[in-house]
Amino acid sequence: MDCPSEEQMIRMKLEPYNEVNQLSFDIPNRKLEVYHTEEVEKIHQALSELKLNERLENTEDEAELPLAADESKQRKILWWVLGINFGFFVVEMTTGWISRSMGLVADSLDMLADSIVYGLSLFAVGAAMSRKKKVAKISGYFQMALALLGFSEVLRRFFSESELPLFQWMIIISVLALIGNLISLWMINKAKSDEAHMQASAIFTSNDIIVNGGVILAGVLVYWLDSKWPDLSIGGIVFTFVMRGAVRIFKLAK
Repeated sequence: MDCPSEEQMIRMKLEPYNEVNQLSFDIPNRKLEVYHTEEVEKIHQALSELKLNERLENTEDEAELPLAADESKQRKILWWVLGINFGFFVVEMTTGWISRSMGLVADSLDMLADSIVYGLSLFAVGAAMSRKKKVAKISGYFQMALALLGFSEVLRRFFSESELPLFQWMIIISVLALIGNLISLWMINKAKSDEAHMQASAIFTSNDIIVNGGVILAGVLVYWLDSKWPDLSIGGIVFTFVMRGAVRIFKLAK
């Protein structure tokens, strides 16, 4: 697994199994340790249904449970990261339509995708499995609908004589979003946590920083080339990631 949605898929898949005592994720190395009381075959079968190219490396008869982390501190940081992501979703979506920039609109939906995954992690604690799956399914449909609307708008502008996006807004808003993501990454790294959801948050935020840089570059190219193609290109690329995120959220609802 390499992102928060895949971690959530695994947690929700194994939650009904009473024999599973604890899960320990190592996302950078794509490893999962399952502490359980029964045979491993049933757990392995459940994980194989997720089609994440899993492979059983080894199993031990006895193992001590790892120490619990300070969840209250981690949740506080994740609430801040969630707030920053959702805040910039609103800002980028609004300014994206005003400035006619599909790059900003796409980046805003990428921020929304992150917010949905973090929100599922935070809001679904203690909720029934059916409720979690229902929330995941609704979120997936919503995100996929937005991504399809984005793709259709990119195609419309590609084949029509649309106006140039306002590159100034593209650069200014993306720089602000970049600063917001850098603050989020600093907060996550400051926690010095080995917990999977914190590692996953760092990966997601790092990816967002790359996307911010792509939109800034597209804004510069719009100015240099006096063309709408850089903005439409970055918009199409990011919408692809948003659609991929929606598919992963649907897997949470299975």
